[in-house]
Amino acid sequence: MSSIAEWITGRMARPNQQDPVGGPEVPWYLKYGSRVLGLVAAFFAILFGLWNVVSILTLDVSCLVAGIIQMVAGFVVMALEAPCCFPCIEQVEQAADKMDSKPMYFRAGLYCALGFPPIFMCFGLASLFGSGLIFATGAVYGMMALGKKASVDDMRAAAQQTGYGGNSVPTTNDRSGIVNNAQPFSFTGAVGTDNV
Repeated sequence: MSSIAEWITGRMARPNQQDPVGGPEVPWYLKYGSRVLGLVAAFFAILFGLWNVVSILTLDVSCLVAGIIQMVAGFVVMALEAPCCFPCIEQVEQAADKMDSKPMYFRAGLYCALGFPPIFMCFGLASLFGSGLIFATGAVYGMMALGKKASVDDMRAAAQQTGYGGNSVPTTNDRSGIVNNAQPFSFTGAVGTDNV
């Protein structure tokens, strides 16, 4: 019994245990919260994808295809977020390990791209909620990839260096790049009044 508990604990503890070298610092609640959001999003995507597949009874083929895509997206997200849900398929763990070694913006882009097609193919509450949660998971990973916001002192120093905030020296040179490319005015008269 303890081996199963250790196995599950090891599976759930594996996501991004070591922060990537040079990567952004991510708080623990955001790291595990994004995993839980991904797992919930995958569950609802599969559930509502099945609801869209049942729409074949109304002969709506686009909703059928959108439901299939949404279910596949849900399984992909579940496989990448919680490979412990697929204990019999060894390739799932290898794919999840490969995805964990990639930067977070890669995962964010994948999830956002997986969330769009079902919404556009069959706009309804089922596809909007199921695929919207997958897209929201991608947005959370995208925000994690951006990293922490800089401190106030760092932002103030960067603003003073670049001249934002009115601290720059005004230039009075008439030969700026815009003026060099300007064409002279034409004094031929107003439009429509030229005598031909």
